[in-house]
Amino acid sequence: MSAPPTRQDNGSPSLSDVITAFPVATLVVAPDNRIANANVRAETLLNMARSAIVGSDISRTLRMADMDGRYDIWNSDTPLAAYDVQVHAGRTAAMEVDLMIAPIPDHEGWRVVSVHSKSEAQKIAYRRTAGGTRSAMGAAAILAHEIKNPLSGIRGAAQLLDSGDDESATALTQLICNEVDRIAALIDRMQDFTTERPLVCRPENIYPLIDRAAEVAVAGFARDVHLTKSYDPSLPFALVNGDALVQIMINLLKNSAEALFPRERPIKNPRIRIVTAFRHGMSVMLPGGKGNSSLPIEILVIDNGPGVPEHIRDDLFNPFITGKRTGQGLGLALVDKLVRDMNGFVQYQRDQEAGETIFRILLPMGIG
Repeated sequence: MSAPPTRQDNGSPSLSDVITAFPVATLVVAPDNRIANANVRAETLLNMARSAIVGSDISRTLRMADMDGRYDIWNSDTPLAAYDVQVHAGRTAAMEVDLMIAPIPDHEGWRVVSVHSKSEAQKIAYRRTAGGTRSAMGAAAILAHEIKNPLSGIRGAAQLLDSGDDESATALTQLICNEVDRIAALIDRMQDFTTERPLVCRPENIYPLIDRAAEVAVAGFARDVHLTKSYDPSLPFALVNGDALVQIMINLLKNSAEALFPRERPIKNPRIRIVTAFRHGMSVMLPGGKGNSSLPIEILVIDNGPGVPEHIRDDLFNPFITGKRTGQGLGLALVDKLVRDMNGFVQYQRDQEAGETIFRILLPMGIG
C-alpha cells in the first residue's frame, strides 16, 4: 500500500508542503483511518497539538454529533461533501462545520479532509432556511420579478413573428405557448415560495429542458451574446422537476447575459457556454443525519464577464443581495431554492486565469 506523496524529483512541493499552506483546517488520513498529517489551522480548530492529532483515529478526533453511527463517512472511497453537520472536534464543544473529503489519486485509501469552520457552515445553513422572514417579506417582489423573465422571451419571439419570417413562425408560436403555460405554473409555485412543499421530481432528459431555456435566452435577453453548448452525450437522466430546471437555467443565463453588458464597459465578444458532465463519486451529505445524496449530474453556465463583486460573494444566493444598480437580488435566491428543492446544490466559482464566471449545478441521477 503506497504512502502519501513526498517531495517530487523536479522540486515541486510535496503534499505535506501544500497541506501546510492551506488556509483551512486540513488533515491527511491513512487507509486505517489514522491521521497522518495536520496543518496549523487544524491544530487551532481542534484545540490540539499536532503531536496529539497525528496518529489519532479520525472518527474519534472528529466525532459526528448527529449521525448516531448510522453513516460511516470515514470509509468512503469517493469524494464527499458534508454541509452544515454537527461535530465534536478534538477538545472543542459541538460546532457546525462543512467537511470536504477527497481521495488522493494513485494512493489507495489515503484521503485529504478539509474542515470549514462555523462561519462557512452558517452561510449554507442560512441558505437552507432562506424561506424565512426576509423571503416571506419579499415573496410578492420575487413573484413579480420572476414573471418578467419569461415575458422577455415571449416579447422577443413576438417581435420576430412580426418580421414576417413564415418558416420560423410555428416554432416561435410554440415557444410563446410553452412560456405562457410555464408562467401559470410559476405563479402557483411562487405564491407559497416560503413553504417547504416539495417539488415533484421524476427522471428526465435534461437536454430538452436546457435547450428550451436557451431558446428563450437567444430570443430575448441574450440575443447579442454568442451562446454555445457542450453536452456529454452519455449523460443519464436526472431526477428533476422540469419546469423548475427551465426556470433555473433561464435565471442563470439572464444573470450571465446582464453581467456581460455593464454600463461602464460592455464585454468585447460576450460569450456564454452551457456545459454538462457526469461527475463520478460526487456526493453531498444531507443535514440532520439523513444520509448521503449522490449528485453526479453537473450543469455549468459559464460567461466571460467580470464576475461577482467580492463584497457580496459570501451572500450571493441570499435574497435582496445584488451587484446590479437596478437589480433586486432575487434571481439567484430562487435558483438556490429550486435547486435545493430538487436535492441538488449550486455554487459560484471564478476562474481568474481564464477570466470566466462559473455557476455549477449538481443534481441527483434518475433512472430512465
